[in-house]
Amino acid sequence: MSSMAEKKDVDNDKPITRVLFCGPHFPASQIYTREYLEKYPFIQVDDVPLKQVPDHIGNYDLCVSKNMRFDSNVLSRAKQMKLIMQFGVGLEGIDIDAAKKHGIKVARIPGDATGNAASCAEMAIYLMLGLLRKQNEMQISVKQKMLGEPIGETLLGKTVFIMGFGNIGIDLAKRLKPFDVKIIATKRSWPSNSVVLNSKDFPTQNGVVDDLVDEKGSHGDIYEFASKADIVVCCLSMNKETVGIVNKPFISSMKKGALLVNIARGGLLDYEAVVQHLESGHLGGLGVDVAWKEPFDPNDPVLKFKNVILTPHVAGVTEHSYRSMAKVVGDVALQLHAGKPLKGIELVN
Repeated sequence: MSSMAEKKDVDNDKPITRVLFCGPHFPASQIYTREYLEKYPFIQVDDVPLKQVPDHIGNYDLCVSKNMRFDSNVLSRAKQMKLIMQFGVGLEGIDIDAAKKHGIKVARIPGDATGNAASCAEMAIYLMLGLLRKQNEMQISVKQKMLGEPIGETLLGKTVFIMGFGNIGIDLAKRLKPFDVKIIATKRSWPSNSVVLNSKDFPTQNGVVDDLVDEKGSHGDIYEFASKADIVVCCLSMNKETVGIVNKPFISSMKKGALLVNIARGGLLDYEAVVQHLESGHLGGLGVDVAWKEPFDPNDPVLKFKNVILTPHVAGVTEHSYRSMAKVVGDVALQLHAGKPLKGIELVN
């Protein structure tokens, strides 16, 4: 059910700024934002079921999209909408050009400023360790009162390929270094003066930590890098160029027995290719926080494999990151209400 409230005209001379959260998933996003704004009666925060969003969107000034799809038809109904933003970074569900046409700004919350990137990096390591130490098989051993089984693996000495070296990739590399791994990474473009250093001080050039990466490559190097890695971690943004990028040719290029981890977007992985390579044993394990279709089907056959770990899109869902992002949304709502410049977000149009 929607928690959409009746119009709360606290002061007839002061209009209310209305904030819309789309759908029931990731409920802490609207709960924490509502809590942050509770002392500001002129800001109203509602959450509306996904199917009802098109019918109600015309009443709102600010929208937090979550997993709602915004095409031109929906956007055309947003008559008083000034800004659509994500509770995080992913904007693939929003037709940004159509939003611009309708005079609506679109923005994301930078992950490095809220702890979201750090939370996602930690989840990637959780999934890596869970696969290496055979988490599912350990639970079986506990139930069967077995000791000393299964025999797991260690991160020590592994080569980790970070595909997409943005904020999450950088935070992941920082956290992986103490595990004594080799880090290779690809990125659309690296700063021209970027060099690999041996210093342990993590110096920065052009905002990118340099000495975290042992070998750097571009998008054209992903197959070569996949062939070198013991673990591949997807940290890419999803767009028309990256949808299904982890496909049959890519997985075939990975080492036999290598692990695949995805904490970015489910659509980066070709589902059939992943299942096929799990079946054949070529793929040594799969750890995903995001799925091809969400919410994930608990009866999906991919879960029959012992070497698959699935978490319910919670990589960025931590108390710290969600409180921080709720503050950003709340502050933006206050700025919007006051007619001030919008700060703390990254506008993309």
